[in-house]
Amino acid sequence: MRNVAKIIGRESGRLIVVLSAMGKTTDAFERLCHRWFYRDGDIESVFGEIYRYHNEMIENLFGAEASLPRVERLFGRLRELLEGETSMSYDYDYDRIIPFGELLSSAIVSAYLQWTGLPDCWVDIRKCLKSDDRYRSANIDLQTSRQWGRKTFTFEHTRIYLTQGFIASTMTNQTTTLGREGSDYTAALLANLLDAESVTIWKDVPGVMNADPKLYLETVIIPRLSYREAIELSFFGAKVIHPKTIKPLENKHIPLYVRSFLDPQAPGTVIGDCDVRLQLTQIFIDKTEKILLTLNPR
Repeated sequence: MRNVAKIIGRESGRLIVVLSAMGKTTDAFERLCHRWFYRDGDIESVFGEIYRYHNEMIENLFGAEASLPRVERLFGRLRELLEGETSMSYDYDYDRIIPFGELLSSAIVSAYLQWTGLPDCWVDIRKCLKSDDRYRSANIDLQTSRQWGRKTFTFEHTRIYLTQGFIASTMTNQTTTLGREGSDYTAALLANLLDAESVTIWKDVPGVMNADPKLYLETVIIPRLSYREAIELSFFGAKVIHPKTIKPLENKHIPLYVRSFLDPQAPGTVIGDCDVRLQLTQIFIDKTEKILLTLNPR
């Protein structure tokens, strides 16, 4: 959280900050959703775990006994949802519960920015990004989303907007999600719809690496990639970039920077138009827990 504020504070231009859920919060919300929908296990223990995690974050940032009204309202809404009945559709209920992770994260960061003297405008992205009703893997209505996005992100009264990744809503305001790790995709969509100058994805790695540094020694940064190469890497399983992220940027020739919030001064990796064939080092992508099926005709 403090790194986020420092990074935003260094920027002088107009910004839209797209946030994902904190840490392993999405995993915890998935456990909560499973227990509630299937009536399988103790809901209160998981709810309490999520509540304590966020409140500990708030206390660490703002001091003991601190309370954020927007966060409390969100937990109140979540509690009310859990006290009701399921819809009998797991995917629909999943999309009602899981997005609280992004909403809570963005509410805390927004409050912290204001507290540190960086006034921002908090936006519920569901008012802008409109999708179909394919729950858990929604498709965005680009034309409608462009209209609402340009009405919302005007920069008339602020230079910093703060919103959520991963989530959207239908035309009847039912919450949808874009698939796991979809916050990068949200940033790319907004950049496309609003004709942004660039997009920067902040990760815990110094850029796009030629292998997973958690598995391999002596990994190196790939300083530059074309859109096509980035799409190929993500398609084959490189985890640093969401597979859907690249195409909206390529369509508008918007460069994508992948940088580390642990070392914000490092250049990272730039992905964009490339007229020459790049000389890339060998790249290793591990695919674990896969089953190979061989099918033979009779």
